[in-house]
Amino acid sequence: MNLKDKIVIITGAGSGIGAATAKLFGSHGGRVIVSDINFKNAQKVADEIKENGGMATAVKTDVIDFEDVKVLVSNVVAEHGRLDIMVNNAGIGGANQKRTAEHTHDDWHNVIAVNQTGVFYCMQVALQQMTKQSHGAIVNVASLAGLKASTNNLSYSASKFAVVGMTKSAALEYGHKNIRINAVCPGYTHSALLSQLLSTREDMGEILKKFTPMGRFGEADEIAEGICWLASDSSKFITGQTLTLDGGISL
Repeated sequence: MNLKDKIVIITGAGSGIGAATAKLFGSHGGRVIVSDINFKNAQKVADEIKENGGMATAVKTDVIDFEDVKVLVSNVVAEHGRLDIMVNNAGIGGANQKRTAEHTHDDWHNVIAVNQTGVFYCMQVALQQMTKQSHGAIVNVASLAGLKASTNNLSYSASKFAVVGMTKSAALEYGHKNIRINAVCPGYTHSALLSQLLSTREDMGEILKKFTPMGRFGEADEIAEGICWLASDSSKFITGQTLTLDGGISL
């Protein structure tokens, strides 16, 4: 993958899949803007990239604040002259694992705000810049829950189905502008969200692995590989697609 000197913003890059993706871009010579609502975490990731010979800057951004997103992109363009890649990874799960009839309104509004509206804001601002420069790649982090039904977390499922739909719609609109937009759909991957799910019952881990042909959970760096590939010129004739990285569970 040729990512050398690519200007890339990654949201939610202070931990999990976002952090792994930021580090992988950095190892390939990308100029990484590590964006997260938790600046301390973002700075830690950026420092690690630089310690390993990469180039990175930490920025605090709240993706549900449109002005914050505009400032993030405008500052990057002001410094680097362009934005080559936008990875929309910031996401949360509901605090309560409940069926639809009991789903809390707080969970609905919070999850939709980050996972759906936040991705829309970041796509919109990135596309405005990428249209001006006539090139760019966007990778949205959706989920297996955006392709198949899942229970006890309606807001998360709804938000991830929305991310898949937004990816396809925008890809159709901007393909002629030399802008590619794709999504990754991870299955159960070691992360804070998986830890939350596993805590709901003692045998949840074994249950989930039983239905996964590969018999294990994914690792964040495995998802990062897919993201970087979709963002790179190695996939330059691919747009509007969802890359499912789930160990075969969707089968």
